[in-house]
Amino acid sequence: MTTTRRPRTTTRDPEELTRRLTAWLGTRLPGAEAAGVTLPAANGLSSETLLFDIEHPEPPLRRCALRLAADPSAYTVFPVYDMVRQYRTMRLVAERTDLPVPRVLWLEEDPGPLGAPFFVMERVEGRVPPDVMPYTYEGNWLHAASDAERERLEAATVGLLARLHDQVPAGAAEFLAEAGDGDALRRHVTAQRAYYDWVVAGLAPSPLIEAAFDRLDHLWPDDPGAPVLSWGDARIGNVVYDGFTPAAVLDWEMAALAPREVDLGWTIYLHRFFQDLTVASGQRGLPGFLRRDRVEARYAELTGHTPRDMEFHTLYAALRHAIVMLRIAYRRAHFGEVAVPADPDTLILHHDSLRAMVQGSYWD
Repeated sequence: MTTTRRPRTTTRDPEELTRRLTAWLGTRLPGAEAAGVTLPAANGLSSETLLFDIEHPEPPLRRCALRLAADPSAYTVFPVYDMVRQYRTMRLVAERTDLPVPRVLWLEEDPGPLGAPFFVMERVEGRVPPDVMPYTYEGNWLHAASDAERERLEAATVGLLARLHDQVPAGAAEFLAEAGDGDALRRHVTAQRAYYDWVVAGLAPSPLIEAAFDRLDHLWPDDPGAPVLSWGDARIGNVVYDGFTPAAVLDWEMAALAPREVDLGWTIYLHRFFQDLTVASGQRGLPGFLRRDRVEARYAELTGHTPRDMEFHTLYAALRHAIVMLRIAYRRAHFGEVAVPADPDTLILHHDSLRAMVQGSYWD
């Protein structure tokens, strides 16, 4: 996978989707039509997001976004897309926290209208740090911002995690608990192992990913801590910003019950992933932004909880990301965009940094 060309993510026809969406809207809001249907250009390789306007005399024009379960013909990133679970999570966060979560409007569980279940939410205007090309590269709005502006964005984003983890009672999110034995962390990791087994079924396994699982066992926390509602894909690329202030928190498909550090490790590592790519390309990137020590200290100040076992949790984030990257690479091979190399580890874009984490030398 490269950072300059987006992998194929769907086989759906946008014009056909527009026609079918308009027909469905008529059942919820008679006389309504879907207009200006577009796909976001910069983010998202799993569930599909459609942006559209509702044309209807009463109420006035609504600006909406639709989350559609992944196209089953497009070699999906995940084995299951539970849109009811995402919808319930967003409603729970909206009800129990002060996080800016888009208001969900409708849930459609029947795959008939658009070919898969979906839900519709209000669209929030603003800017999203791009994945392609990454926000760490020169030429985008976040890279061009001042240090003080990025500091404001970083502080506000860590604040989202702190408030999410503090404000939602774990008991209210039991529907997000992974099945199985053991505590929440053990079940979370077991689910990731099952996901990896699904990704490599009938294909070449990754020795590096398997070594990373072994390293996790060696680093396993003595006390993983109480579970919280974990956002799952906790990164700035899933936040819409009004200036440098969060205006909408998006993408809850990886939400779970897990220790606080699962989100923190993901936030820290996913930035480092983009930063490492940027440095490898010969650019300086944003070396002072979302530094591990600063994120941990700020979170501790906001919550009173000092992050623990972060070597484990940053490795776990890199491992989880590697499994997703491997699946996306195999999807590209499925569509004939790349050839499968003799060494499957090279399909993982961050294989060097993951190997350094396994060896315990990455954060030196």
